Amino acid sequence: MRYFIMALMITAFFGCSSTWHGIKEDSNNAYQWSKEKIHKATE
Repeated sequence: MRYFIMALMITAFFGCSSTWHGIKEDSNNAYQWSKEKIHKATE
């Protein structure tokens, strides 16, 4: 039982880690897109 709980916790940790990486990547892409659009609008 103890090993099952440990495996479940490790799986949840890696799942959250991947989700956090995705959030950071999406936020960075949105920032770069906004920055580019603002730069083009001021030309």
